[in-house]
Amino acid sequence: MHSGIKNPVVKIIFYAILVIWGFSVLYPLLWTLLDALKDNEQFFFNAPWALPEVPLIWSNFSYVWSKYNFDRYFINSIVVTGGSTLLGLLLSAMTAYVLARYKFRGSGALYLLYISSMMVPFILALIPLFFLMNSLGLINTTIGLVFVYASSVLAFGIFVLVGFFKSLPKELEEASIIDGASHYGTFFRVMLPLSQPGLITVGIVNVLNIWNEYIVGTILINDPKHYTLPVEIGVMQAEMQYRTEWGPLFAALLMTIVPVLVIYIVFQRKIASGITAGAVK
Repeated sequence: MHSGIKNPVVKIIFYAILVIWGFSVLYPLLWTLLDALKDNEQFFFNAPWALPEVPLIWSNFSYVWSKYNFDRYFINSIVVTGGSTLLGLLLSAMTAYVLARYKFRGSGALYLLYISSMMVPFILALIPLFFLMNSLGLINTTIGLVFVYASSVLAFGIFVLVGFFKSLPKELEEASIIDGASHYGTFFRVMLPLSQPGLITVGIVNVLNIWNEYIVGTILINDPKHYTLPVEIGVMQAEMQYRTEWGPLFAALLMTIVPVLVIYIVFQRKIASGITAGAVK
């Protein structure tokens, strides 16, 4: 059994490293919050890291929400993230179940092909992806962005869920089939509910990645009506070269960060336990 660190010097060094690391993570978030409460005058005449003056400019948040139509981009991000996460979970779960439970010629090679795709940077596929989506008429469409994001998270979902399905007893499937259930019924009524920890883990990781994705959204979406939050943040940052509204920009950044930060804090234990639960049969 692990008894912890007993050497006091090593323990002090260990905790010092953790404190420094924690400060390096929290400081940018704290700085973003403080700068979101400043007006332009404070940015020009005070040090960038100076505390905001009283009264705090809470109106920056409402200004961004109304002036930059942040409500529309927020809804777009929710639709794209939710749709692509659900579609990716469904496809990856079905594929992982087949690869884990049905042995056929080439199944191992197919699994390795899916997993090896995780080693290829997605940015290498941007040019052919653009021409493909353009030929399908899916440029500047929300559904096109959902399809692309869903396909981009398949490999990770298959990697995690194959281990889950392999760890489940085969007797459950056999009993279900004996009771008259089809292969589809066995999957959706028995195996899929039992793989809930893995589904939650994959879903949370996919939400975090898709919500913050910028490059693909910039390439495939040129119509402001379909912008997601990261794309709009990039547009706002580019506009800061011609007008100075740094307080609203930091307020927009904070409103983009908070949802995924809350999701991660709430489900952080499930992420770790979900990844390790299917690792050992």
